Amino acid sequence: MWFDPKCPWAWNTSRWLLEVERVRPVETRFHVMSLWLLNKERKGLEVWYRTWLADTLGPVRVLIAAEQRHGTPVLRDLYTELGTRIHHGKEAIGPDLYRGALAALDLDPALAAAADSDAFDAALLASHRAGLDPVGEDLGTPALHIGRSAFFGPVVTPVPRGEAAGRLFDGMLLMVETPGFYELKRGNRVSPTVDPV
Repeated sequence: MWFDPKCPWAWNTSRWLLEVERVRPVETRFHVMSLWLLNKERKGLEVWYRTWLADTLGPVRVLIAAEQRHGTPVLRDLYTELGTRIHHGKEAIGPDLYRGALAALDLDPALAAAADSDAFDAALLASHRAGLDPVGEDLGTPALHIGRSAFFGPVVTPVPRGEAAGRLFDGMLLMVETPGFYELKRGNRVSPTVDPV
């Protein structure tokens, strides 16, 4: 799964995938993408969304810095720590958030400095591209790769739990393994309800 930690839809999908792991023989690997990178050249973005994107680059840089030092598996717990603080604790995105999340996992709080450095941007771009190039640039997060299939979504609220999570996963596999299947969408989306970890 490719995620941007500020996206509430990605957060719900990540919590769903962790729930799927409890009921299906699945292991989720987390990777970083960036809504800031995705949208930086786009024209006509609504003002509220451009404002919302303004603080999204720092967290992904911190995640990439941690991944480079500790390996990709660190992203699972660091994303959970950041996401819990952002989506449930309503903590402001900034140095205190980064240092607190890093310290909670016994990671070097100095990694928080990566938020203001472009030193990790090449690795961020590579991760972003690895996740989204197979999906399509007009889409975003959450992006999932399962086998040879890559797609945007699923976008869910609230997070399915238990066997309901497993059934959604089963149905999704049937769809994405069907040659020529591209899209299933429902209009009138409600605002995301972010469920607890």
